[in-house]
Amino acid sequence: MKILVASHTYIVNLNCEKFRTLANLEPNVEVTIIVPQKWRPGGVQNKVIETQPRTEGNFRVIPISNFSQNNQGLLTFGTDIVKVLKTFQPEIIQVEQGVKSFAYAQLITLNKLLRLKAKNLFFTWWNLPYQAKFPISLLENYNLKNTDGLVAGNQDAADILREHGYKKAVQVMPQLGVDETLFSPSPQPELASQLNIKSDEFVIGFVGRFVAEKGIITLIKAVSHLASKSWKLLLLGRGELQEEIIKQAKTQGIENKILIIESVAHDEVPRYINLMDVLVLPSQTTYQFKTLTAVGWKEQFGHVLIEAMSCKVPVIGSDSGEIPNVIGDAGLIFPEGNYEGLKQKLEQIMNNPKLSNELAEKGYHRVLEKYTNKALAKQSLDFYKQLLDQ
Repeated sequence: MKILVASHTYIVNLNCEKFRTLANLEPNVEVTIIVPQKWRPGGVQNKVIETQPRTEGNFRVIPISNFSQNNQGLLTFGTDIVKVLKTFQPEIIQVEQGVKSFAYAQLITLNKLLRLKAKNLFFTWWNLPYQAKFPISLLENYNLKNTDGLVAGNQDAADILREHGYKKAVQVMPQLGVDETLFSPSPQPELASQLNIKSDEFVIGFVGRFVAEKGIITLIKAVSHLASKSWKLLLLGRGELQEEIIKQAKTQGIENKILIIESVAHDEVPRYINLMDVLVLPSQTTYQFKTLTAVGWKEQFGHVLIEAMSCKVPVIGSDSGEIPNVIGDAGLIFPEGNYEGLKQKLEQIMNNPKLSNELAEKGYHRVLEKYTNKALAKQSLDFYKQLLDQ
């Protein structure tokens, strides 16, 4: 099976692990990823990344000349893509730039013109209702009409596209998996000592951006009302809300119980997660409806949840977006924005070691079954086989 994937995401080598694994699942599987030759992550003011080709057995990454260096929807590829398509002759073409992507329309059209007869797929995270207006509606209709398979990062994304008329095959799974060899249970007594965390202190953790939609103020209020005083709140991240977090902590009289770690390399994050007795993702939906279009945000997945679960750290999440589907029965859910509800869930785990251990084990096995790169690679391969059998 020959699989061609197009996305700016895979400029980053770390993000390629799922497809690298997929290329090694069966001897007849080959994966080629095409990425923009030049890209400006974060916007036009940022430095241009010039991507380099990589080849590892049946897996390879090929940079292709591109138009638009910082807009996912406007990204399209130069004429050198034609040679790659003719040479590789893919059976699956998966474009991971969303349903209103020009690159997806481009690959659909080239698939037809070159008579490749490949199955067309796209990936999307978009989980807010919307109404496409002319002329974008024409682009969306063209893409959906020619789609054989949809890979949705969350259930809301799949449901929304069903409402837009898509009726064919759907696979709900995240774009990126977790590396269970990196995110694994590992005691960190030395790091705990460095951070002055005592052995009898219950560590409540948060990893992510310090912004309003991540619900971090709800978390501050929740911990400030805990009956027990033997706890520490470990916040790993940075963002515009940091001053407000410190202000709120001082107002609540808990500033000496909060640790803020601003900058940590990706491979160091597991060490900090392994300090935690529970990880909380208190995301808070912010969208509002305006003329049949939702403006704002709600949680698309919550990747830190599966990283914590992979470390056998129990998790608590709000009911924003995809969080309840990610956690399943392997953690606790509270109503978003409800600090009292979060406080109760925290006390459930703090006061019940048996429950904490049960959730940690459930979360660990859930990740191994559904969310490692190998698990996602197998899900992808099964989905491709299903489409090719139709």
